[in-house]
Formats: sequence, C-alpha cells, structure tokens
Amino acid sequence: MAIVPPIKSQGIKTKLVDWIQSNVENTKYDRWVEPFMGTGVVGFNIRPQKALMCDSNPHLINFYNGIKTKEITSSKVKAFLTNEGKKLLASNGEYYYDVRKRFNAKHNPLDFLFLSRSCFNGMMRFNKKGGFNVPFCKKPNRFAQALVTKISNQVKNVAQIIELGDFTFKHQDFKATLNEVTKKDLVYADPPYIGRNVDYFDSWSEEEEILLNQELINSNANYLLSTWLSNKYRTNDYIFSIWQNSFITTTTHFYHVGGKEKNRNAVNEALISNLTLPNSITVKEMESKIEKGESQLTNQKEEKQKTEQLTLKL
Repeated sequence: MAIVPPIKSQGIKTKLVDWIQSNVENTKYDRWVEPFMGTGVVGFNIRPQKALMCDSNPHLINFYNGIKTKEITSSKVKAFLTNEGKKLLASNGEYYYDVRKRFNAKHNPLDFLFLSRSCFNGMMRFNKKGGFNVPFCKKPNRFAQALVTKISNQVKNVAQIIELGDFTFKHQDFKATLNEVTKKDLVYADPPYIGRNVDYFDSWSEEEEILLNQELINSNANYLLSTWLSNKYRTNDYIFSIWQNSFITTTTHFYHVGGKEKNRNAVNEALISNLTLPNSITVKEMESKIEKGESQLTNQKEEKQKTEQLTLKL
C-alpha cells in the first residue's frame, strides 16, 4: 500500500507510485533527486537511502523541514487540527478564511496543512503576490476525528521515512537543483504538466520545458520525467518536439479533479527517460503509433482469464 503524504494537491501521484517504482527498481544510483517534489509522494514511496527534494514552493519545503527537525510531529498535528477543526465547525466554515488570512501573513506550516486539507477540491493555487487564494470546500465538519487521526498518522509515516533516510529539502528552482546533480544521481522530474496547470509557484511554459530538457541532458545523470501524453480531447505534442530523442512508457490514469465533472477524465500518463524502461519505446515510435491510430499504451495488459461454462448433468 502506498504511503500517502499529509499535504494534498491536484495531480498527486499516489495511484501512480507503484508504476513509477516498477520503472526504477532495477536502476542503480547514489542519490534520488526531485527538482519538483510537490507533496513528496513519489520520493517517500521510493524510500531512497539518500535524497535531495526541492521545490519552488517555499511552503512545501518549510512543512517537510519542520517534520525533519521534529518541530512538526504527529501529536502536534493532531492537537492543532482538532482545535482548529472545532473553530471551523462552530463558524459554519467561515473560520477557514481567518486561517487563510493568517497563513498569508505569517506562513505557519500547520496553517498550510489546514488549508491543504480543507480547501476546495484539494487545489494548491496562489495569486501573483504569493497569497493562497483557494476557497473553502464547504464542509464545516471537515476535521472530524477520523480524518484528524488519518492525517496525524500520515505525518507519523512520513517522519519515519525521513528519519530512516538521508533527506535534504531545499527551496529552489529546478535550474539550481540540476546544477547540484552528478552523473551518479537519478533525477525524477515532475514539472507542472505543460498546457494544463497554471498557478503562481507552478506556472510553466514551453521555454521552461525546453530548458528542463537541456539541463537534464547537461547533467549527465539518468532521469525520468512525468508528463501527460493524451486525453480524449488532445495530445501533448510537446513530447514530440522537445523530448524526441527519449524513451517513453505509458499507462492510463483517471484524475478525480477539476471543478466540473466533465473535466474529470482518463489521461494517458507518460514517463519520459534517457533510460530504456520496462515496456518503453522511443518517442519517435510513439509518434508513429499515434499517426497510425494505434494504441498509445506501452504497458502490457494482463489477459483476463476466460470464463468456462460448466454443464451439470442430472
């Protein structure tokens, strides 16, 4: 069972970590490096002996550094969310906006956790001034005891993984992180999905995707990059223009996110790499498959056992 981190966000890779892990389990490396750690779900499930986890969002890094230094503990989280949850319920949800205002002024990591677990649809969105601006999820009883216990246990699990390994958390952009990479590292890059996600800390452009490609190549390290290949509406053509000299392996994943149900659809997820991954093909081969209208999935599907009809003779 996958370790679920206490911080929530859209696009979290919880249901994809087994697939990602299966693609790196036979790769040798000295250090696991994430330039876009996000919630940290992939690294925490890979459980490397040594890891460099970085993000341009300072609140994520502050939170996990707080766990590392034991300023944030399971018991503190439980007491905090229990107390704040009572205020949220008593105010019929209006207290959420008091916490949001307080967080935007003081940036308390526990307030960040509170907002992450009670905002609308698990979104993590900031305005141009860096202020968290996601509205309330409209559930005043959000922090019922069962959920508080669940979150505090998630903090406990992550704390144990951090303590057993050698984890470093840094607030910096991907360029600074890749400048620290050596050829003995394995880089897992999970940038904002180009053409899909936009917010203050995670805005992403074609120029940045090109630069990421160049920096990964220049690092001389092995790398994997998570991105999307297609959904029922369109295909991510940036894969074929920017990552054309790479390998690709794919699987299907359904995202239960989006403000409207019609926006919650299955996506063909892709791992791009300079390594030959299990079931991978070249990006050029994938482009050819799409042009021919063939399946975009490279992972092998398990054949369903045929049901045999039994005849009972009386």
